[in-house]
Amino acid sequence: MEDEEAAAVLRTVGRQIKMWREAAGLKQAEFGAAIGYGEEMVSSVERARRIPKPDFLDKADDVLGAGGKLAAMKEDVEKARYPKTVRDLTKLEDQAVELGAYSALHIHGLLQTPEYAHALYAMRRPAFSEDEIERHVAARMARKAVFDRAPRPLVTFVQEEMTLRRPLGGKMVLRHQLEHLLEVAELRHVEIQVMPTRRDDHAAVMGSFRLLKLQDGKALGHTESQLYDRVISDPRDVQILDMRYGMIRAQALSPRDSLTFIEKVMGEET
Repeated sequence: MEDEEAAAVLRTVGRQIKMWREAAGLKQAEFGAAIGYGEEMVSSVERARRIPKPDFLDKADDVLGAGGKLAAMKEDVEKARYPKTVRDLTKLEDQAVELGAYSALHIHGLLQTPEYAHALYAMRRPAFSEDEIERHVAARMARKAVFDRAPRPLVTFVQEEMTLRRPLGGKMVLRHQLEHLLEVAELRHVEIQVMPTRRDDHAAVMGSFRLLKLQDGKALGHTESQLYDRVISDPRDVQILDMRYGMIRAQALSPRDSLTFIEKVMGEET
């Protein structure tokens, strides 16, 4: 695990499962057979090396007669499944009444399909394991809850034209991704705009960033780089990002023209 908070949760769960298993007089192989998992998986969960799925905990609770004590850990385990940076960002998104994002290199995470997200994480170097890829994709998909919660925040995006044309994952993955953009744009509280490559004036050439305006009136920024991402809380810096975001929204195509543009790109590139 990449953070102590999540690691502590998994160690606690692993110890509890081991304690209940031993109290039931079952070896790891016997217990694994009873719940439909291999001995290696049981061993890895008990040693906090693997994250148990909800099904694992439900079956373990039933087989070991834990009376709901193991199944009750599913919520904490599910949170620990996601990287700390994602958990922290999700907390901020849950408090936001307005979110704005400019994405220069790829489709923004909140707009990605699972296949597109998988392709991005599979390209990472040093390479992620398949389990790590699945963990990151699941975390990214979980953040989409921001679109459904009430009260609904205003969510806006500015996407560089290039992000609509680069076939990350292949042409079919890109086509499905563009179709998804059109579907999300139908939501009344979401606006997607495209920044054409041929624009000769651009207020955000320094790279991607996000703005979050919270329920308490506070505003925050968020930026990502090759190795690090950070939350920006200094009001002066946030004001600069807010100014830049307003300018690129004015420079980009309107939401309606952007959807027409995305449909045009689908016909040209896929």
